[in-house]
Amino acid sequence: MGKRGILLVNVGTPDEPTTESVRNYLKEFLLDPNVIDAPYIIRQLLVRCIILRFRPKKIAPRYKSIWMDEGSPLRVYTQRISDSLQENLDQTVCRVGMRYGNPSIKNALEELKEEGVDELLIAPLFPHYAQATTETSFDYTHKKLNEIKWNPKIFELESFPDDENYILPLSNTIKPHLDENTHLLFSYHGLPLSHIRRAKKLGIPNYVDHCEMTTRSVAKELNLDESNWSLSYQSRLGPVRWLTPSTEKVALDLAKKGIKKLVIVSPAFLADGLETLEELDIEIREIFLDNGGEDLFVVKCLNDNQDWIQGFSTIVSNAFKS
Repeated sequence: MGKRGILLVNVGTPDEPTTESVRNYLKEFLLDPNVIDAPYIIRQLLVRCIILRFRPKKIAPRYKSIWMDEGSPLRVYTQRISDSLQENLDQTVCRVGMRYGNPSIKNALEELKEEGVDELLIAPLFPHYAQATTETSFDYTHKKLNEIKWNPKIFELESFPDDENYILPLSNTIKPHLDENTHLLFSYHGLPLSHIRRAKKLGIPNYVDHCEMTTRSVAKELNLDESNWSLSYQSRLGPVRWLTPSTEKVALDLAKKGIKKLVIVSPAFLADGLETLEELDIEIREIFLDNGGEDLFVVKCLNDNQDWIQGFSTIVSNAFKS
């Protein structure tokens, strides 16, 4: 067995909570054809002439509201996952590479190469397969491997929407916050419907199916009746049609139906960031409480939870055997 290395890939984050830094990050992110599935000219016009003119100024204060002393929460928590995983695995080198922004995938690969790694696992930190996350992570990593002319033995981490090593730690983080009066909302990151249609046409893993697999696995583990949980999609961007129902609408409807206690979990994210700390814990909280809800709790992402690190260690160890 050669020396093992793991490249943990997450989406990315601005370097600073400023308009300029957010603009630079969004430019790289949104111009990726795997994210906005539109013809080149339309994508360029939409991003450069509309989104980048207005959205960075709006989003920068949101990042600032959650910024940590160590930096961006997503970067901090992803690094903690990497550090904990490396401590838990013998003779395995772990590095973080962001698909957009820093630390870059190219730099992470160069570090792994310098460490003498000859068996590399590319591990996107996304339990559910999607073109805008998993697929672009693999494609971009292979591109950078070619650029630096490195040819280790490659393994790719497959999606794990119902793997018990993921489901059990996830369920255990939710369980302490539930009682007979609580409704549980599973809020997943949204996708344009065009991505779902493309996946079906190509016969590749379907994101919606994966989200439902996770939801039903957790509901079964927690012995929840179907009336006690809901599923929604968050983080819509742009004018195209997205997956429904939206988290905003579901939170509003639940409040108006008389639900007083709401717990939200976002299983698509393994590390806390803007979508959980700000979008859910601030924006959705306000919607729910302003419309009759009384108590809302957002479950933290798994981050470096030790039960999860143990489970993830098993997942990645099994991936090296495939």
